[in-house]
Amino acid sequence: MSGRVLSRMPKSWVLLACIGLLALNLRGPFVAVAPLVGLMQAELHFSPVMLGLLTSIPVLCFSLAAPLASLAARKFGAEFAVTLTIVGVLAGVVVRSAGGPALVVAGTVVIGVAITIGNIAVPLIIRRDFAPRRQGTAMGIYTAALNIGSFLTSVIMAPLAAVTGWRLALAAVAVLAVAAVAVWVLAVGPRTAFLAEGEDGGDPPLARAAGSGWTTFGLTAGFGGQAFSYYGVTAWLPSYLHDELGMNAAQAGAASSIFQILAIVGGLGVPFAAKYMSTTAVAVTLGTLWLAVPVGLLFLPQLWWLWSTSGGIAQGGGITLIFIAIIKLARDQASAGRMSATVQGLGYCLAAVAPPLVGFVHDSSESWTPALLVILVSVLTFFASTTLSVRKVPKGR
Repeated sequence: MSGRVLSRMPKSWVLLACIGLLALNLRGPFVAVAPLVGLMQAELHFSPVMLGLLTSIPVLCFSLAAPLASLAARKFGAEFAVTLTIVGVLAGVVVRSAGGPALVVAGTVVIGVAITIGNIAVPLIIRRDFAPRRQGTAMGIYTAALNIGSFLTSVIMAPLAAVTGWRLALAAVAVLAVAAVAVWVLAVGPRTAFLAEGEDGGDPPLARAAGSGWTTFGLTAGFGGQAFSYYGVTAWLPSYLHDELGMNAAQAGAASSIFQILAIVGGLGVPFAAKYMSTTAVAVTLGTLWLAVPVGLLFLPQLWWLWSTSGGIAQGGGITLIFIAIIKLARDQASAGRMSATVQGLGYCLAAVAPPLVGFVHDSSESWTPALLVILVSVLTFFASTTLSVRKVPKGR
């Protein structure tokens, strides 16, 4: 890292707090829509297809806007990219809650693009500004905070909307964005936060080995399998629990929340486990935990709580492990940005396909077995591709 960068960055614990607060804004704003679709449809008269788009648009942005997000981080600097992320989320939240159908869609697109920039910029900051031995911990806190933001938002939205209406409930998400802007500017200073400065691409003298094209391909396939499985299970687990076990909507929603909240354990647990296990062993463990979800639901659905727990840990740990591999295997900041954009861009493309494809397979077969087999294939893709791709990531760094 250059002396210029060192002089302008806050202490690591302050930066870590900023990253955690920022991460709370990178999933919650689009998760907030799902509990409110009924209220929004009653006022805006959206079709079912349009309601589905409100939750899938951000995921599509994660895919389609990833190359532009990588370019923005490189040309404007990671700090300015983070500022763009927070301000973009804030603007999108305000626009989405302020008007009719067109503004709701426009605000959702702005939120999706802004979050995509953050998806690329935050791992680059972690790679550049934390010592190698602390990068895993920082990444774990980042991914855990992503899931905390999703969980808190999904829990709070419905009761808040019952008191304030859906518009004010959606707008309330802006509180976290305002807090993130304030803390970020205080931490890095107004000049750094709002001045676009391109990355110098430099690395410490002991530069990391570059990830090969095959490694990037493997991580992309692994991330795609992880993302497809996550969004497929998230979208359809409540319906599965209702159909197979007779749970009502409230019970199924509460039960599936276990799958979300246990991701925190995986996100924080992977960096700890990597200090004592090889990354290959960590990948095998996560893959086994992921496999328990489709296999367990196929054969022992009454133990749904165990499979939700296993899958929650696996999905939180899986994304953490892949991000750690990216930042440790890339040669420099530029290659890390390109690798991250490729992995996330193509991976989230598969994620966007997951809910409609799993739903189509279920509806066509009138059974959950083929749908679970689709999830099983995606989990096996994550298992094999990730395990083979992270072999060169050193233990305990």
